[in-house]
Amino acid sequence: MPPGQPQPPHSSSSPGSSGRTGPDGLLLCGARLADGRTVDVRLAGGRIEAVGTAGSLDAGGPRDRGARVDLGGYLLLPAPVEPHAHLDTALTADGGGPVSYDPEDVQRRTTEAALLQLGHGATAVRAHVRVGDVQGLGVLTAVLRARRALRGLTGLTTVAVPRVLTGTAGAEGLAMLRDAVKAGACVVGGCPDVDPDPTGYVEAVLEVASEHGCPVDLHTDGADPARLARIAAMAGGLRPGVALGPCGGLSRLPAGAAARAADRLAAAGVAVVCLPQGGCGDAEGRDTAPVRLLRAAGVRVAAGSGALRDVSNPVGRGDPLEAAYLLASRHGLRPEDAYDAVSASARAVLGLPEVRVEAGFPAELLAVRGDRLAGALSLGYSRVVVHRGRVVARTSAVREFCDSAAIAELGLPRQGRGELS
Repeated sequence: MPPGQPQPPHSSSSPGSSGRTGPDGLLLCGARLADGRTVDVRLAGGRIEAVGTAGSLDAGGPRDRGARVDLGGYLLLPAPVEPHAHLDTALTADGGGPVSYDPEDVQRRTTEAALLQLGHGATAVRAHVRVGDVQGLGVLTAVLRARRALRGLTGLTTVAVPRVLTGTAGAEGLAMLRDAVKAGACVVGGCPDVDPDPTGYVEAVLEVASEHGCPVDLHTDGADPARLARIAAMAGGLRPGVALGPCGGLSRLPAGAAARAADRLAAAGVAVVCLPQGGCGDAEGRDTAPVRLLRAAGVRVAAGSGALRDVSNPVGRGDPLEAAYLLASRHGLRPEDAYDAVSASARAVLGLPEVRVEAGFPAELLAVRGDRLAGALSLGYSRVVVHRGRVVARTSAVREFCDSAAIAELGLPRQGRGELS
């Protein structure tokens, strides 16, 4: 199967389950951890029940009758999540016309895009969804239907994104935003940069979020340090949290102004979600936020995918490992810090519990072919995804070469068993 094409979980092995996850749980065998250990990991009840040296948990007792997954040759990691997606417009780049917002089309695109991202390893997705205009709540309703259908496979949360919230024109948008939260949107968002009164827009969003106890996730380019300072001042201390993204304009500011803005965001506890793979429909440019400067200031930085093959990025992959790879290769982050931006930090932005490959933590895991994190970010095609303690997606990639004396003499590994003619 070509790289990037997820397979549904099934009952075969190598690697994979020897049967669907049953009441006795799941045993992951022979996986390598980031610290170099090779371990077995037993899952039960959606959590990690035990981690032991390879072979130590396979005693054949009554607790070991569940399914097994052979992860020899794989690196086992906490699963990444997707903190910034636009699933309602995903996969529309080749449509050849205006994007259809027919509810069935939106639900199909959302479902397919979420499954593509699940195949990459993202077991949770935060989707920004436009509300208001001529579509009203129709697009949000379709995304919420997809969310219900995907339950058990991936966790999908929605951000309600109104257009204008201030002045006479904004009254309808403000009412629509409140209705969106009542309908099931989990997060209050929006684009203050496009409102005639950006400060008033942010005030309106924060008011609705405070009324309903919702997190806030705003689109902003971040090119106006005074506006960022006002957002930080208004949002400081708001619980359950405020995120801004993609903030690419911060990278175009003079170093001193960018550093002062980063300090204000850090002091206010505001997180930044950057988009290293490209922009999205609500971002003015395609620059990536200055992640090293933000991290040095103490800002929590997560990385998202943004557009997934829509007009904003026709080749967007929606792959969190690619986002981490770009943070490492282009922005100078260590592989561990780059992966943190799509896993631990991204989970924190989404308000999800921490995941470690240790007993007691949620069984949200990604196994990638390779033995080191840097190699997995470079060439991690084969993947096994675990959500709530069961295998929910598998992607297999096999690279074969024709017979060669050089390969034989050097003893280089060959993944495939077949012969190429």
